[in-house]
Amino acid sequence: MSTEPVLHSLAISQVILNYANAQGASNDACLLGTEITQALLENPEALITPQQEMRLIENIMASLSHIPALGFELGMQYNVSTFGTWGFALRTSRNVREALECAIRYLPLSTAYCSFKIAAVLDELIIYADPSDIPTHLQQFLLERDIGTTINLIHELSFNGRPIKRLELAGPPLPYVHRIAELSGLTVHSHAQRTAIIVNLHDANRPLPTFDPHLIRLLEDQCRHLLTNRKIGGIAGQVRQQLLSTQGLLASLDDIARALNTSTRQLRRKLEAEGTSFRIIIEETRQQLATQLLDMTNMKLDEVAVYLGYADTASFSRAFRRWENVSPGQYRLKIGIISTS
Repeated sequence: MSTEPVLHSLAISQVILNYANAQGASNDACLLGTEITQALLENPEALITPQQEMRLIENIMASLSHIPALGFELGMQYNVSTFGTWGFALRTSRNVREALECAIRYLPLSTAYCSFKIAAVLDELIIYADPSDIPTHLQQFLLERDIGTTINLIHELSFNGRPIKRLELAGPPLPYVHRIAELSGLTVHSHAQRTAIIVNLHDANRPLPTFDPHLIRLLEDQCRHLLTNRKIGGIAGQVRQQLLSTQGLLASLDDIARALNTSTRQLRRKLEAEGTSFRIIIEETRQQLATQLLDMTNMKLDEVAVYLGYADTASFSRAFRRWENVSPGQYRLKIGIISTS
């Protein structure tokens, strides 16, 4: 699995945002400093950076600090369908063991920040979770969230066959360990040498009724494609990351260079070495966001123009016609959305 940072689906984070709202945390408090706008929230195809997601998690932790085992409970909110193509690939795997192997291969397409590995020992399949690469102040919270998610997915894939034997947690008992046991329905062993989910190996190898050998190959191909497209690696990817999050589409080349701690001249040369330019990246990013906003939201055309950094709607319309050979209004009519100006 690549260690390059990967953009994450905002639709996945929407799950925990909805949970936080239901517990009384306001959207404003949860989204503070994330640069996640209402337009992005309304776009099911929107992607955010790991930094934006981490800030969202920090805000939710602060807003709901009174809830015991909050991280674990948030993890239990996710199900297979939450994760789109990645989740469907798990569902169509041969068995739970192969589903877990698939999950680890394409882990960046999920919401996990822990590292995972699995090993068969005697009659058990052991799923190890390692949070050591996570910032220290988020390690315990995200460890609990990731194991909560994993447990929920295994239960769902097994059609509630309950193949999990126990949960082992490293270190002394947590003050809310009884809550984790209640939420998971599992026996929880503290003072373990590792944090791990222990699954009955026979059950992990049991064929799943949803197994489809042709569909799983197709879905794995899609997972590989998604993983490649969402990588933030390379200087062009870093520029896109800045444009989609911290800096925004009104940023200049000088702004981006300062944010990346380089000179404007060096940034321009690095982009040329990757076969692109700042102007091309701006254009590609605007085109991508424009079609997403027109497809997935009811934003007025002048609102879309402003969001994309155009001086007026006419400038946006000319650019869009150049990309798609139709006007924004005609594009919306073609896909069945009434255009508003």
